[in-house]
Amino acid sequence: MQLRGIKRGQTIELLHPLNLPDGCEIMIQIQPHTDLSPTERLQRLLKLCGAWSNQPDLDDAFAHIDQERHQYQGRELLSFD
Repeated sequence: MQLRGIKRGQTIELLHPLNLPDGCEIMIQIQPHTDLSPTERLQRLLKLCGAWSNQPDLDDAFAHIDQERHQYQGRELLSFD
């Protein structure tokens, strides 16, 4: 479950109802929420896409996947009735 909230002093105010009984022990992971501008999102996307560049074995890996995919497409489905 992931909920959003606002920190106010030593209190975190949840923006959505938390449907747990009072006294229930919970574990909280704190992570600041940051909104990215469209430019920042594009920069992160381009960086991610570039992570696969300059990998000489990548073409071989995709060729192998494509070959296996075509082998399975020609097979009939087996029935175990």
